[in-house]
Amino acid sequence: MTCCDLKCGLITGTVLGALIAVLGGILIPVGNMLIKNTVHKETVLENGTLAFETWTSVDIAIHRQFWLFDVQNADDVVSQGAKPVLVQKGPYTYKTRFIPKKNITFNDNYTVSFVLPAGAIFEPSMSVGTEEDIFTTLNLAVAGVYSLLGHKFANLLIQRSNSSLFQNRTVKELLWGYKDPMLGSMLGVFYPYNDTFDGPYTVFTGKDDINKVATIERWQGETSLSYWNDSYCNKINGTDGSSFHPFLDKKEPLFFFVSDICRSISAEYEGTVDLKGIDVYRYMLPPEALASPAENPDNQCFCTDPVITKNCTMAGLLDLTACRGAPVYISLPHFLYGSKDLVQGVIGLNPNFDEHSIFMDVEPITGFTMRFAKRLQLNMLYGPSDSIVYVNQHHILSWMLTAGLDDETADLFKKELIGRMELLEGFQIGLIVVGLILFASCLIGLIVVCMKPKNTKLPLVVK
Repeated sequence: MTCCDLKCGLITGTVLGALIAVLGGILIPVGNMLIKNTVHKETVLENGTLAFETWTSVDIAIHRQFWLFDVQNADDVVSQGAKPVLVQKGPYTYKTRFIPKKNITFNDNYTVSFVLPAGAIFEPSMSVGTEEDIFTTLNLAVAGVYSLLGHKFANLLIQRSNSSLFQNRTVKELLWGYKDPMLGSMLGVFYPYNDTFDGPYTVFTGKDDINKVATIERWQGETSLSYWNDSYCNKINGTDGSSFHPFLDKKEPLFFFVSDICRSISAEYEGTVDLKGIDVYRYMLPPEALASPAENPDNQCFCTDPVITKNCTMAGLLDLTACRGAPVYISLPHFLYGSKDLVQGVIGLNPNFDEHSIFMDVEPITGFTMRFAKRLQLNMLYGPSDSIVYVNQHHILSWMLTAGLDDETADLFKKELIGRMELLEGFQIGLIVVGLILFASCLIGLIVVCMKPKNTKLPLVVK
């Protein structure tokens, strides 16, 4: 090979390497745009998309686990006004959300309507006992009639039926219903539940604006609630928590509506965690969500009874009386983030952040919720009264609604999304690396060739 051929080859290699490296660099924004467009397309709620298949699927198991409080000194509470001594036992686990969404109807304004059927199947293998385990707990009817009826009439009903402040009920009765002797009707914490439904919901499909995907437009036919006598607290804000818009921003809080507590709420980014090989954003319910209005003025409209809440200075309780028609108060389990008076009102509560906080793990590219733990505690109020001397709040049970990504779905997600993204990223980086190596090698070779001294021929002298 002549010197000229070598130089030409090195120059060609240098140019080719530069072009390959530039091509790899150009493919980065092009690839990112391709990924973005694909994700946007697949997260729209319409037939044929990944989001719609996931949204309508019931393959991911959702469990509702209950921890019930057993009153150890019921007689002393009634006769002496002693502090209730509580022992928590659980979980008693039920499989829920195993019935697909029904009445799915697409509307002209880029929304889709549906209802969520309710059902519960007991899971013995995930429970500490059976549904027939008996607990000593607050008599729901006694607490209810005290709140809804006049004191003297309520006391008359209690005496006629030989009822007491406390009762012994099985897990199944307390949760799903029993015929109360005083009222003569069915009563239970979640009665009725089976064969009922939540909704109807109407949510945006994201077809016209992907940032609105899964956002609730209406619940039970209304765009706002009517429980709180305030437009801010009555706002139905965000999604139902099962998914959010794609490409999440860590600085952006996630809003979701929870029909169990009759209000919308928000969660804030806490950190990134690994879930079966998938990086997800963990969002936590902040302490401000259930703070007293004195600490968080936004909660002023959730304070409906200044007497019970000590002039709206008590934290950790949400009064659902207007929503549920009974003196029901929701809190986090063991009054996490609640006022000290609440925890000290009974013996046996031990708030713990790891066990009692609410969190969601959301995949940030698609906005799909991969795992969540919604932990709540139900409390009822009784007293004070001249005719009924029981004065206290009582804690019935706490429950946790959980769902987690199974191995099969995780593998499918990694293959369909993460695997393709990593393949594209590897191809881009490979082009850049190969191009730079070829460019650098040929450039160095060209420099060496150009700097090599030329051979000069000496004239032949003949004597």
